[in-house]
This record gives sequence, C-alpha cells and structure tokens, in this order.
Amino acid sequence: MSSPSDAGPPQGARATSGGSAGASAPSVGALILDAEALYRELLGGVQQLRAPDTRLVGITSGGAWLAQRLHGDLQLPGEAGVISSAMHRDDFSKRGLSGAGQQTQLGFDVNDAHIILLDDVLYTGRTIRAVLNELFDYGRPASVKLAVLVDRGGRELPVQADYAAARVTLPASQSLALARDDAGKFSFQIEGP
Repeated sequence: MSSPSDAGPPQGARATSGGSAGASAPSVGALILDAEALYRELLGGVQQLRAPDTRLVGITSGGAWLAQRLHGDLQLPGEAGVISSAMHRDDFSKRGLSGAGQQTQLGFDVNDAHIILLDDVLYTGRTIRAVLNELFDYGRPASVKLAVLVDRGGRELPVQADYAAARVTLPASQSLALARDDAGKFSFQIEGP
C-alpha cells in the first residue's frame, strides 16, 4: 500500500519554490506557500470535482472561509455550509468546546446530497473523521469528496484528499494555519521551530 507521498505528484500539486515572493508568503525550506495562488489551484480543482447539484461545506474556520469564497467565485445558489468537528473530536474530554469557533450550519438536506468537504490543511485525518461523524448526524449523503488547500502529510488515520492544491512536508513541531485579512485575502502562518 502506498502513502500519499509515494503516489507521485497529485493532481493540482503546485506550490512555488525559489524565486521572489511577497512578504505574505511564508517559506518552508525552499518552498514558498502563496495562499492566494493555492486558492486559485483549489478553485480549478473544485470545478473539476463538482457536479451541478454539489454542495460545498467548509470545516471551521479555514475550510469555512474557503467554502464561502469558492461558493461566491463559482456563483452557486444559496450559501455554503459550515461544519464543526468540536462535538466528535477524539480529544473532546480534554478540549471541550473551547476554541470550537463557528458551529455547524447546513442550509440544505444532507440526505442524498453530493458534498465537497473543504479544509485548509489536512494533517492527521482526525478532524476529517470527526467532521464525517458530524455530517452523518444530519443525514446520509450520496457522496462526500474532500478538497484541501494543503496536504501536509503526517496521517494517523486512513484519510486522503480527492484534491489537494499542494502537498508539503513539515516537521511535527511546526503548525500551518490559514489566515484571512479584512479584505478576504488568504495567507499562511507557520509556527514552531
């Protein structure tokens, strides 16, 4: 069985390396993470994944930001859904609802819906597992696909994105998070040594 990194470059796996970059693009080694460029890649990937009746659902908070912006850029009717992993996290007894952010809001019937689940950074897979449990509390979708801005590896569960705008490798001591400014422009924040 191969891991995501063994499979070669995935569809949409682009991140700029070397060259010049703006101040808002942090670098990991020689890799420069330009969140706006990766968003444009994700937009193309979501266009390929979606059918006319597909619903976009973003995981709080970075995935919800992506879903809202994609929903507008794709000129879809209604609103993008928002889903929280808080109630189904395997570390709920330690974290509780602290830092849970926005709660689940799905303005459509989940039963028999085709859903593209969106997240900013895919890491261990535990958030995706929790979100799928939350989603199934609302009904039984016909299909669920996962699209992410960045897949950083480090999986602890058998979860893989159907589309990743980029795949990067980061040490476990570093965290990567999507940020959004007042104008809605995306950037990455890398924390840790």
